[in-house]
Amino acid sequence: MAETTDDRLRLLIERAERLLEERKGITADFNDVLSEAASAGYDKKIMRQVIKLRAIPENERNEMQAVLDAYLCALGIG
Repeated sequence: MAETTDDRLRLLIERAERLLEERKGITADFNDVLSEAASAGYDKKIMRQVIKLRAIPENERNEMQAVLDAYLCALGIG
């Protein structure tokens, strides 16, 4: 029984390690895309922000923007 548990644990650890390696590769590819965009004149920080915003549902994004606008207006910034 312990051997089965040990095997299961080993398999889970190995799977997690493979996923970490894949994530490293994906992160490198993602950074390559941003570097390519930067060499074309785009701002990498703004692109990251756009990507985050696009991941948020439109209604949530609109609500966030409305609250942000209200805060900026209250501070005399917007």
